[in-house]
Amino acid sequence: MLSPSLGTSAPRAFRTYVDSLLASPISDADLAAIGTVTVPKHLKKRGFLLQAGEVCKHFAFVLKGALRMYSLNDKGGEHLLSFGLENGWIADRESCVLLTPSAYYIDALEDSDLLLLTHAQLQALIRTVPAMAELMRELERRHEVATQKRLHAAISCTAEERYAAFVTQHPDYLSRFPHHLIASYLGILPETLSRIRAKQLRSNALPIASLS
Repeated sequence: MLSPSLGTSAPRAFRTYVDSLLASPISDADLAAIGTVTVPKHLKKRGFLLQAGEVCKHFAFVLKGALRMYSLNDKGGEHLLSFGLENGWIADRESCVLLTPSAYYIDALEDSDLLLLTHAQLQALIRTVPAMAELMRELERRHEVATQKRLHAAISCTAEERYAAFVTQHPDYLSRFPHHLIASYLGILPETLSRIRAKQLRSNALPIASLS
């Protein structure tokens, strides 16, 4: 059940999020059904939700804060797969569904408040709560579109084009996250991103923001 430790803003925030994605507002009954199984969690900055080798046990909805999912190569270099921000979800979907050890880490970039659901709980909600079934269909559609766009960018776009698209889609990330995380997300070296930014900022092609 939703915990008082997160305050009454938790159900309100989740209701607002769901309503923004559904054709009609979520009912009180559906919201209550979701609230009976979600588990609140507060994660301090740099705290881990998942470490490589563990089975990912939860889908996490971010009420407040920011997380990242990433892997490490054999030299210790990070490859950032995704961010998880307010009104978004983060999980290793494959590990959570198949109950296999994850290759990824998920940690908090900021102090974060989360709502957690296991895969079994999520499937039960999809079967019994109409709003949750509709929400998951919409999220799956958006995930497929985003995955296709990112794959296309990785295959067909230059580093400059990927960064320009990133700035357009996520302008708030520029002042929120450090340079090296954005470079990792884009699949380029920090030095390459610095050169791209310097070139584009000189031409006033992109907004100036701190990436230190």
